[in-house]
Amino acid sequence: MSLDDHALRQEIVTIIAPVRRFAYSLTGTHFEADDLLQMTIERILSRPLPADVHLLKWAFRICRNIWIDEMRARKVRLRAVEEEKIDFAQTQDGERHMMGRLALQQVQEAMTNLPDDQRAVLDLVAVEGMSYAEAADILDAPIGTIMSRLSRARKSLVEAVGSSPPTKPKTKVQP
Repeated sequence: MSLDDHALRQEIVTIIAPVRRFAYSLTGTHFEADDLLQMTIERILSRPLPADVHLLKWAFRICRNIWIDEMRARKVRLRAVEEEKIDFAQTQDGERHMMGRLALQQVQEAMTNLPDDQRAVLDLVAVEGMSYAEAADILDAPIGTIMSRLSRARKSLVEAVGSSPPTKPKTKVQP
């Protein structure tokens, strides 16, 4: 049974309260619950409705999946921030810091030279921490295509940046 837009919107209105309560049980805060609810409703409206789906159950599943993805992404971001803090706290070596910045600049430049499809996949999977399936869904491409684009993007980055550290900036020696 496929719902038309009007019927779907009416049914969505009836599921908002239970989905919001569920989102609150996952997040523990009203602000995050509201954000999670919004992302859930957004996803329901932006994708085709499966045939014969029980909308409330489907909304709960979507909400839970979005929350799991968000928690994974938070862990990745937190780990990156902690590693940066540890690295910065452990080293006050200006040269090492500068070499890191140069390496980052090289990677950023190499990423801008990638074809759009490869850059998009690399950003979604490697930077945003999304699964291949999520990237495939977002980019409307088969998972195999996502995997091959990601492989080519990574290979291109390695070739562009190389395995060696960036060259040291030249400084003038004052006589």
